[in-house]
Amino acid sequence: MMAKETSHLGIISFINLFLLYSHAIFILCYDDHLRTTAETDLRVGESSGSFKIGIFADLHFGENAWTDWGPRQDINSVRVMSTVLDHETPDFVIYLGDVITANNIPIANASLYWDQAMSPTKARGIPWASVFGNHDDAPFEWPLEWFSAPGIPQLLCPVANSSHSGQGDCGFKGTHRMELMKKEIDYNVLSHSGIGPKDLWPSISNYVLQVSSSNDPVKAVAYMYFLDSGGGSYPEVISSAQAEWFQLKSQEINPDSSVPEIVFWHIPSKAYKKVAPYFGIHRPCVGSMNRESVTPQEAEMGIMKILVRRHSVKAVFVGHDHGLDWCCPYHKLWLCYARHTGYGGYGNWPRGARIVEITEDPFSIKSWIRMEDGLVHSEVILS
Repeated sequence: MMAKETSHLGIISFINLFLLYSHAIFILCYDDHLRTTAETDLRVGESSGSFKIGIFADLHFGENAWTDWGPRQDINSVRVMSTVLDHETPDFVIYLGDVITANNIPIANASLYWDQAMSPTKARGIPWASVFGNHDDAPFEWPLEWFSAPGIPQLLCPVANSSHSGQGDCGFKGTHRMELMKKEIDYNVLSHSGIGPKDLWPSISNYVLQVSSSNDPVKAVAYMYFLDSGGGSYPEVISSAQAEWFQLKSQEINPDSSVPEIVFWHIPSKAYKKVAPYFGIHRPCVGSMNRESVTPQEAEMGIMKILVRRHSVKAVFVGHDHGLDWCCPYHKLWLCYARHTGYGGYGNWPRGARIVEITEDPFSIKSWIRMEDGLVHSEVILS
């Protein structure tokens, strides 16, 4: 729980009504013909010769909405994303998990806060994709302060006939990954997120997107893989089934490993602990913040062995640990953190976002961090 101030009765009613109104306006503007496929939509720019990605990690929307403090953090997070998007004008945005803090959201439909987190990207017409973190579908945890004066705040939950309502009462059951992802895809023409093969459930966000050539929509310049690293409703792991899916899928679409590949998930693998710098950040690692230890997945079930053997894999990007923003080499690929973007979640370090730029000719992958104050640092060549 992140609240720092006294509970304010009824404020959650206002927040819920605002979110419902905002979503209703968006639904009226929905136009199905705008949806396009990854092969024709995600392309290297003709003039720039590059494809730029902005990564927003650990936004943690929806924390302590019954206080004055909680909604302010969401407003601050929107400001960070807006600043980064206006400075960088990326071609694509990735939401790298912990978009919301579901264990802190006392309404039946967490999709309302999920939508709010996507709103700066959506408003600028930028396509995006998302993966799940360990807080996105966690069950609600009752705050201790609710059991003292003035007690439980007045709650107004979404009405049952709302298109995004979920249940019509305050069930506090949370919103499962499947429902969050389905609603994102169904109601957002710019979303390129995927649900993934059914046999990989309960993990949901497992899919691959192609970045195509500027002059040939069929020709792949790079592949972006997204994996659900668990947490919340199931263990914090990338399972052996997910590892096998990656191996089969990569061999299917990129059999000779001729096309570079980059991978995104939320919770770092145990390999991150092996390369983590001590104290400061020194070459060959690149970054500006090393303020906590790596908190890895519960177990290693094969994905890293597969990635290391596959020379086309150039980098893995994760979030989860808010006080880390480094990139370090691991065998022939790079292990990178994003930057804590949201004002929700723990830590008071300055906020920002990792940027990744893929250049087609000659091919390269370059990354840097854009801060909320507009400054840029930690540039690194990943390929």
